[in-house]
Amino acid sequence: MTTPLQDIPLTRITGESATLADHKDSVLLIVNVASKCGLTPQYDALEALHQRYRDRGFAVLGFPANDFGAQEPGTDAEIEQFCRTNFSVDFPMFAKVAVTGEEQHPLYRALIAAHPKATAKPDSGFRQKLEGYGIKTNPEPGILWNFEKFLIARDGTVAGRFAPDVTPDDTLVTTAIETELAKA
Repeated sequence: MTTPLQDIPLTRITGESATLADHKDSVLLIVNVASKCGLTPQYDALEALHQRYRDRGFAVLGFPANDFGAQEPGTDAEIEQFCRTNFSVDFPMFAKVAVTGEEQHPLYRALIAAHPKATAKPDSGFRQKLEGYGIKTNPEPGILWNFEKFLIARDGTVAGRFAPDVTPDDTLVTTAIETELAKA
């Protein structure tokens, strides 16, 4: 049986229709990504995570978004080419979506509703750093910035949420993934 989250219509970066149910019984890490962000190097760690755990029923799913500082201005084809050429991304990528505002994609609306607070690095100060640069940030529960991560359990429920500066290889993330993968 699928959860409502798994039934939300999505579009792959190549234009095909999809849903999270295509990854039924898998543990997923959903990430809003951007090509021109200071956090863009996280693509390397995301791909490494995908490769490390994929044989155990895990996948990273990338959702390009241009919501923060216009840091994902390209077309879906340009984004796909950038990710493959610069980071050898093999994990599934989806069409560009809005993760904030009135045009917010239903997937992100559901993810935020299911898990309103992101786990942050202790004493990270990431929000304050952004605000120090004059960047207006979304109040919680909104998405703070590019590369915020949602962990989806095998049953399709949201098992965790991580702030943008919590890197994919941080023990906060890998421990949560391993915990979900260990569940039958």
